[in-house]
Amino acid sequence: MKVSVRKREIIKVASQLFKDKGYNAVSMRDIALELGIKAASLYNHIEGKQEILSILVLDLAKEFTLGMNKIASSELSPTQKIEQLIEMHIDITVTQSEALAALNNDWMHLEGEDLKSFIEMRDDYEENFRSIIKAGIANKEIKNYHPEVILFSILSTLRTLYLWYQKRGKLDVNVLKKDMVAVLLKGII
Repeated sequence: MKVSVRKREIIKVASQLFKDKGYNAVSMRDIALELGIKAASLYNHIEGKQEILSILVLDLAKEFTLGMNKIASSELSPTQKIEQLIEMHIDITVTQSEALAALNNDWMHLEGEDLKSFIEMRDDYEENFRSIIKAGIANKEIKNYHPEVILFSILSTLRTLYLWYQKRGKLDVNVLKKDMVAVLLKGII
């Protein structure tokens, strides 16, 4: 979806407010105030909060989906694929933490087709991740732990990384990637 520069600015400000206060607590007036404009002026660029949330969540979900599809269809081994997925999550966390907060915390406020689309992308993503884990178990790259426990352990860490990363003074991304891959995989290899 093509988004104007002004619309991107509105979305950026709104995403920070959503992250700080939560989607329900932010009004269009709050967004306008933060931008230094009148609330009515926002509607020249955006339909409302729902459109902002949809753009934030669905654009990021599409980015995760494209990354997963590329990695899942590659010739890499299952553990190499998991390494690539962890690194992708870290890159997205570092560059798009506000959108990630909306995806994690506010997706349930999506409506209609946007909600349906998000849930389908999330379910497909998790199923692809699960398949990679199962392939690693089958070829004995990964210990024979329950795939759901492995999936939960990795994804719950990656989905909340943005919270930890902000509090820890923004650790060097390369160190974070190297160490997080080692920590998350050492227990299953």
